[in-house]
Amino acid sequence: MDFMKEYEKWLASPVLSPEEHEELEAIRGDAKEIESRFYDQLAFGTAGLRGTMGVGLNRMNIHVIRHATQAFAQVILEEGPEAVQRGVAVCFDCRNNSDRFAREAACVMAANGIPVRLFEALRPTPELSFAVREYGCIAGINVTASHNPKEYNGYKVYWQDGAQLPPKHADEVAKKMRELDVFDCVKLVDYDLAVSEGLITLMGKETDEKFLSNVMAQVNDKAVVEQVADTFKMVYTPFHGTGYQLIPEALKRLGLKHVICVPEQMVVDGNFPTVVSPNPENPEGFYLAVELAKANNADFILGSDPDADRVGIMVKTGDGEFKVISGNQTGVLLLDYLIGAKRRTGKMPENPVALKTIVTTEMARKVAEENGLQCYDTFTGFKFLAEKKDKLEAAGEGKVIFAYEESYGYMLGDYVRDKDAVSASVELSEMAAWYAAQGMTLYDAIQALYKKYGYFAEKTYNLVMPGLDGLKDMANLMKSLRENPPAEISGVKAVTFKDYADGSVVDCATGAKSTMELSGSNVLRFEMADGTSVIVRPSGTEPKIKVYILTQGKDAADAQANLDKYGQWVDGLQK
Repeated sequence: MDFMKEYEKWLASPVLSPEEHEELEAIRGDAKEIESRFYDQLAFGTAGLRGTMGVGLNRMNIHVIRHATQAFAQVILEEGPEAVQRGVAVCFDCRNNSDRFAREAACVMAANGIPVRLFEALRPTPELSFAVREYGCIAGINVTASHNPKEYNGYKVYWQDGAQLPPKHADEVAKKMRELDVFDCVKLVDYDLAVSEGLITLMGKETDEKFLSNVMAQVNDKAVVEQVADTFKMVYTPFHGTGYQLIPEALKRLGLKHVICVPEQMVVDGNFPTVVSPNPENPEGFYLAVELAKANNADFILGSDPDADRVGIMVKTGDGEFKVISGNQTGVLLLDYLIGAKRRTGKMPENPVALKTIVTTEMARKVAEENGLQCYDTFTGFKFLAEKKDKLEAAGEGKVIFAYEESYGYMLGDYVRDKDAVSASVELSEMAAWYAAQGMTLYDAIQALYKKYGYFAEKTYNLVMPGLDGLKDMANLMKSLRENPPAEISGVKAVTFKDYADGSVVDCATGAKSTMELSGSNVLRFEMADGTSVIVRPSGTEPKIKVYILTQGKDAADAQANLDKYGQWVDGLQK
């Protein structure tokens, strides 16, 4: 694509506002910035779109939103009149411009004759997944950039099962975006007219109530919460995001009496003024919650990310300080707890199953299998976990009681097909209350699980490679590792090399090749002689290569030493 030609085309477009023209005029003469904005379209994949906000073809703005929505509308129209009449649900988060982008998407769908159910205000991402399923919609759109910094926004697309768009449909949308002119193709209708004529229907409290009733149906042992409700204290923060209403309400319905919310972070604000990054994976974001927990002698801190699909926790240690529990550890705790709680209360289904992703701790498999559950792996992303759940249950091969990935996403129940911080918050709090009734914190609990199941340890490294050069560097690194897989890493021999792109498995000692069930994703896995797995994949939403070290040891120190050892190899990759 001729980026200068595209830049001039945008400058000349009468569709742009005076402010947008001014923004583009301000970069005239800056070839690198112009190239960055116009070298290509913002890539549309199975996660939709995500990027920094600004004017340009490779930025998030109303023109890119309209363009993508028009392409998506045409994919839906090709499904036929019955699919079209089922309509589309549209949701948005707390980010700057999210409400505007959602309204624009709704107007494009309505102009194409596709009925829209639009949330009247910001809502958690899982409620969008729920609404698609509850109202029988053909698809869904959610304007969110999840936990990214404030400069970002995104456009997630869902299909009729409530999961994010499958590759086939995502490829179709991307293809149509290539074919359609960013400005000329778009159909638009006036928003107020579309609402008055019933093309856009607003959703509000009635949908919240339906959603919450499903959330509360996941509760396993309310009696134990009531047992400690007078003394159990916890702190909650939504990080300025969409969890600010429904999560405290759900915890109240659980029976908790002392849910202390961080007041500064209960304020909805897309600038996220109290945190550098609104990501529950980053412990520094919890500083206000920690202060509040210490002041109120609370044992447990819970935080949901801005679109309330992911949740992170901190727990009190023996010395009165607070420690982050990783997504891997949180999932293991929750899986172990759910198995016990469901058996204790008679709610365990026949043939129970746990699901995790290939980069999630192997400790989850150990917990599942030692308790008589099947455990299956999928590719990273909840669309794959949802797909596996549907496939297993449709075939009568098991009932999924829990699915999770290491990046703080958890899925319970049947009413969503995405990670859900609302139901996860309820079950994590129920679990914390149950352990409190045993005189234990969740820090005590994870230590007990290590003694029971073994000392597993995991670490994720992010090799950030920004800009155009970064894309090339990412591709070159993956190519090099694929074509010349290391015979050893950090002095340990590689036993097996797995390439999830073609599903090939290579025995490193003999060179013998076989295949595995999973294929079709740009992921490499090296299984080492000491039982460690090293997994390398490019991020689907950010300019970085992610390297996962999954290991274990004879005790906590031994497991940590393994992480440190393999970490030295990872450090060398970026050099």
